Amino acid sequence: MEASTAESAVAATLESNAPENPAAPFSLELSQDQKDIRDWVHGFAEGVVRPAAAEWDEREETPWPIISEAAKIGLYGFEGIAQFWGDETGLMLPIVNEELFWGDAGIGMAIMGTTLAVAGIFSSGTPEQLAEWVPQCFGTPDDPKVGSFCVSEPDAGSDVSSLRTRARYDEASDEWVLNGQKAWATNGGIAKVHVVVATVDQELGSRGQAAFVVPPDTKGLEMGTKVKKHGIRASHTADVFLDDCRIPGACLLGGKEKLEERLARAREGTSSRKQAAMSTFEASRPTVGAQALGIARAAYEYALDYAKERTQFGRAIIENQSIAFTLADMKLEIDAARLLVWRASWMGRRGMPFEAAEGSMSKLKAGEVAVWATERAIQILGGNGYTREYPVERMHRDAKIYTIFEGTSEIQRLVVSRAISGVHIR
Repeated sequence: MEASTAESAVAATLESNAPENPAAPFSLELSQDQKDIRDWVHGFAEGVVRPAAAEWDEREETPWPIISEAAKIGLYGFEGIAQFWGDETGLMLPIVNEELFWGDAGIGMAIMGTTLAVAGIFSSGTPEQLAEWVPQCFGTPDDPKVGSFCVSEPDAGSDVSSLRTRARYDEASDEWVLNGQKAWATNGGIAKVHVVVATVDQELGSRGQAAFVVPPDTKGLEMGTKVKKHGIRASHTADVFLDDCRIPGACLLGGKEKLEERLARAREGTSSRKQAAMSTFEASRPTVGAQALGIARAAYEYALDYAKERTQFGRAIIENQSIAFTLADMKLEIDAARLLVWRASWMGRRGMPFEAAEGSMSKLKAGEVAVWATERAIQILGGNGYTREYPVERMHRDAKIYTIFEGTSEIQRLVVSRAISGVHIR
């Protein structure tokens, strides 16, 4: 993609997301365009992703051939993501994620993990920074790349206020110098563009943090040990080390002037909702919930088909109330979680504040439903469900991360309880 094309696409995305533009009224009836894209992604998930899922889970490697296929058809890349993100109802991105993760969560995360870095740039960056860095996160259809959003640290997961990674401004060279270690970074070390959240003023806690773009091939950024994970094994996760990592002053997302204004307000005691890590998570939680939905739905559908075909004592096991009622509960919980995800996505698209932490609600519900539903699927399959010959075992391993990353279930409950009570619950 040429620079001018990228800038035009970014400008169009920004314009479509501007608060003054009226968004579509909420509706549970999808448009024909939304249905067409849903079916297109579902076809890719069914025909390309699912057949390769077990292989890449066992290999525990980034599935570059599948990312390349996704890039060539426009599913992976800036223009595709801009189209999904720019949907006026806010539902297109969660729909796409649900279908893709229905195919496989590990490969789905390998394809969609870059969007978290994009969300980090989008939530804090200027239009010029979006135009420069977002296309680079994806590369080109012939040479796809990935992006990484680096927040968590060995001693700072849920407690983002205790980040130890430091950013110091060197006025003489107009450079920022980053030092620290990031943990659990999706695409960490293999990304072309890393978005790093670091502390600028330690005394201000999370209000003293900022987000920075670390350009490709920057000296001082090194990949640590690749993490061997319980699930989503096809998605690369690793530590990232920053050792006197010097980046241009222009790589501070939002710019130095806005940062100084924000820090000044924080020092005066004026509250601010704009925090580098939290603003990104607020935007991404409904989409993450949609990913969990895809896993849950895949497990439910597999268990349903299995229960219709599996016979015991001369009849299909779905004729037993215990099995049939379990499947009914699975369907009920998945649909309920989807409604929460769609509501939060629609609210976010309209720029409505999450007064009752609707974004956290959606992620909490969907993540816990995914774990519960995949466990129920294993139970319905019995001994078969516990083996790697059947995909529900992998789905259960993949689902568990959704009660942990981007805010554990406990953190989501904390956010919701604070929102509904107005009390600073600890």
